[in-house]
Amino acid sequence: MRVLMVAAENDRLPNCKVGGVADVIRDIPYALAKHQVETLVVVPDYGQPELNRNFVCDIAVPFRQHLETATLWEVKQADGVIQLVISHSLFSEHGGAVYCNDDGQRPFATDATKFAFFSAAVSEAIEHGLFGHLDVLHLHDWHAACVAVLKEYSPRFVKLKMLKTVYTVHNLALQGIRPFNYDDSSLEAWFPTLSYDGQVLCDHQYPHCFNPMRSAIALCDKVHVVSPNYSEEVLQSSEPDRGFFGGEGLEHDMQIANRYGKLIGILNGCEYPQKQSLPKPDVTEFLNTSEQTLFVWMARTQQLKSSHYIAHQRVKMWLTIPSSGPLITSVGRLTDQKALLLRQTTDAGIVLDDLAKITARSSGRLIVLGSGDAHLEDVFTQAMARNDNLLFLNGYGQSLGDMLYDIGDLFLMPSSFEPCGISQMLAMRSGQPCLVHQVGGLRDTVAHFESGFVFSGEDLHQQKTQLLNMFTQALDLYDNDSERYDQIRDGAQAKRFEWDNVALSYINSLYTP
Repeated sequence: MRVLMVAAENDRLPNCKVGGVADVIRDIPYALAKHQVETLVVVPDYGQPELNRNFVCDIAVPFRQHLETATLWEVKQADGVIQLVISHSLFSEHGGAVYCNDDGQRPFATDATKFAFFSAAVSEAIEHGLFGHLDVLHLHDWHAACVAVLKEYSPRFVKLKMLKTVYTVHNLALQGIRPFNYDDSSLEAWFPTLSYDGQVLCDHQYPHCFNPMRSAIALCDKVHVVSPNYSEEVLQSSEPDRGFFGGEGLEHDMQIANRYGKLIGILNGCEYPQKQSLPKPDVTEFLNTSEQTLFVWMARTQQLKSSHYIAHQRVKMWLTIPSSGPLITSVGRLTDQKALLLRQTTDAGIVLDDLAKITARSSGRLIVLGSGDAHLEDVFTQAMARNDNLLFLNGYGQSLGDMLYDIGDLFLMPSSFEPCGISQMLAMRSGQPCLVHQVGGLRDTVAHFESGFVFSGEDLHQQKTQLLNMFTQALDLYDNDSERYDQIRDGAQAKRFEWDNVALSYINSLYTP
């Protein structure tokens, strides 16, 4: 069996990772190859000059009433996987950025055009046999959804129509919605001769707009979400005011997919490298690395960010005054998906303030690593200024994240929704119990008082209250029953979410009838 995976991110390549989808695309093809599934992976090249590539072919792509030329390159071929990229000026004109941030008046405009062209180039390459014989086409997130649209509605793509098509939803909150017409970044601007069914492709809330994600859910043979529990949550309507995030406006489409046996929930996996004899880093090593990283971040702008200045002062203080208590860690993008509960108001300020104060009672410290929403960055910086035992590192570095997984005593992941989650798996792999919200993949991976701590709640008020209560219980256990806490730590480290098992589920549930 030969499978072509089409995605926007791939952590096998340099500078081609933003979120968790890159980890999946990095790992699952090699797990599939162990089961005799040859996998080809194609992503845009984003103009990366350091790619060692071999020319395959130029591709003539009709797009926006012009015939554009894209180029297909092979990057590497090993272990049953072929890594490919497609180059074009649309992918390289933004300095190698995977995604661009358009203003609120035209959301997704730049990226939607870029990925519509990418989808068209992939479709042309399939039609001309540039990938060789294929059995399954596996599309990932809204960025690859236009391939499904062209497969269904363009009479030009005969070979494409013959392929079984699987669609994986990694992030239902981002759907890539654009107008049908009257805009440079619209379906009819990209494909002016395409005859399509607007009832199938339109967004429910904005019926004059094209919704790529909804389109792919409707048009693909299988729809895959990345945890079993999340496959149940997406059938329900989101209620953000009470803190529940489900189908995000596409619950009706998910219900139809479920009714026809198309909707499948398969948990993502995690890599478990062989144990090395190298000692784990300690807190002092982490703080020294943090100081060096902060200098790099500071040098990127002429004006010093307050978050970096306060963090540097905090690192210097912590280096001179060691802590005897627990180290609480958190790693992730600063978005409301991850931080909605942490920014809820309390008598102390926000929930993050309360967590810092509870940690202080155990003589502990709390480290948050992440960047994202500018308002959340400001809110977290202000909380850091109010709490001497809180360090907020406003950025991201792979080495810093890896070290936090190793040195922490409790990992905090109170996401309001989490389709699967990888951070909790990485923390557990290092023997760090996690405190998580009972949603999505977090519910599927963390067992309460066995491998971590789980809270829930019917609305935002209950959720923040139960988060604080469970956090207090976890630290009380850490302080007063170290044997029980170590059992939970061992339970976390013993859990396994092997890609090998995930690959078998892909083959049996997604790729074969």
